Amino acid sequence: MKGLINSVSLFWQSSIGKKIVVAVTGLLLVGFLVGHMAGNLLLFAGREALNEYAYFLHHMLHGAGIWIARIGLLVSLVLHVFATIALTAQNRAARKERYAHGATQAASRSSRMMIISGLVILAFIIFHILHFTVRIDPELAEMKDAAGHHDVYGMVIKGFGGPVVSLFYVVAITLLCSHLSHGIASIFQTLGLRTRKTAGATRALSWGITVVLWLGFLVIPLTILFGIVKDPGLDAGHSQSAVEASSTSDKH
Repeated sequence: MKGLINSVSLFWQSSIGKKIVVAVTGLLLVGFLVGHMAGNLLLFAGREALNEYAYFLHHMLHGAGIWIARIGLLVSLVLHVFATIALTAQNRAARKERYAHGATQAASRSSRMMIISGLVILAFIIFHILHFTVRIDPELAEMKDAAGHHDVYGMVIKGFGGPVVSLFYVVAITLLCSHLSHGIASIFQTLGLRTRKTAGATRALSWGITVVLWLGFLVIPLTILFGIVKDPGLDAGHSQSAVEASSTSDKH
């Protein structure tokens, strides 16, 4: 047991160990993003399709599946963030100013941008969880569909109905994809999948995944914000409220 702990400690302390942790956790997080985007796009298939998908996720393995996934994602995210910060700090400590040159300075700027964008993305993830998972807004938490299940379809449309939340989402997803455009390529390199022969293909694949994720995530808030996708139930509710208000006014 002691030998295992020492091996893990030595692995973590090494630069290559941290890079492997960043790469593996990054790969898991990218896989989650692809799956999450695909699930979100069920919005365009209608209320029933999206709500049934959400119900399946929350009841998979008798409700344990969603928590296994959440814990796995949380562990991956924490390891990814800590390994990235530790690796950046280690690289800075090892670098001496008198040997700095243009390429090193450019790499340093790139690393700083990755840290800044990463922190903004982390803030967005916390907001996103509070908004759509924890549902701190009582109106979103109480929404139900005809089957009595949580109305994820209505929640998403109502949640992105305002420009502030949608704009924050657009900015955060754009930063995320900027982060990915560099990060996915780094994953290939760290795992030894990028060589001189495959450099062009891995670069194209990295950008391809990034663009698909960017478009796939942004099409949802933008189509809602501009009224292309609507919730008839919400519209009917607003119309009913307006009629009731008008009737009350007439009585007075």
